[in-house]
Amino acid sequence: MSTRRVILLLSGSLRRGSTNETVLRTVQSVAPAGVRTVLYGGLATLPHFNPDDDAEPLPEPVAALRAAIDEADAVLVCTPEYAGTLPGAFKNLLDWTVGGTEICDKPTAWVNAAAPGRGQGAEATLRTVLGYTGADIVEPACVRITVDRKAVDAEGIITDPGAREQLGQVLGLLTGRAAQIERGQGDAAAAHPMRRGDRQR
Repeated sequence: MSTRRVILLLSGSLRRGSTNETVLRTVQSVAPAGVRTVLYGGLATLPHFNPDDDAEPLPEPVAALRAAIDEADAVLVCTPEYAGTLPGAFKNLLDWTVGGTEICDKPTAWVNAAAPGRGQGAEATLRTVLGYTGADIVEPACVRITVDRKAVDAEGIITDPGAREQLGQVLGLLTGRAAQIERGQGDAAAAHPMRRGDRQR
């Protein structure tokens, strides 16, 4: 069985050339052979959250978001702060995850790329909402990095070796946690095997 890990990358910014997307594209560039990264691109297409619409059939962009989360082994977020909290568009994305179970127990972390002394409000809100979803926050993988725009190449990739190493470590922590969870589930299944009739139909 393949052990290749899938990491879903969520940017909280709609801004063209945003630092947050630069960070996530750099994460893609440092991913080892056993890791596939998927940069989510549907933030602008999500409808405004409405509890009346949080039922089957879900709006297509919402169904696609939840499917992307479900298919991932872990989730990595990089979001800016706006007016002391998360940007509205990204909070809207998170609101659409609360009613589902896809992110529950999913290894999740974030990278704070805000200027020194900023970003704490966005982090606090993110932590609160992820708590409601039941996400498995991997604390050592929640890091702050400083992005020097002079150390970003024409492809929007960070070239600074220290930042690249740090982002590689974040990936390692997330994939390690995903593997740990998988092993635990395997051990539990071996200890308590289900009868054929007990399996989901």
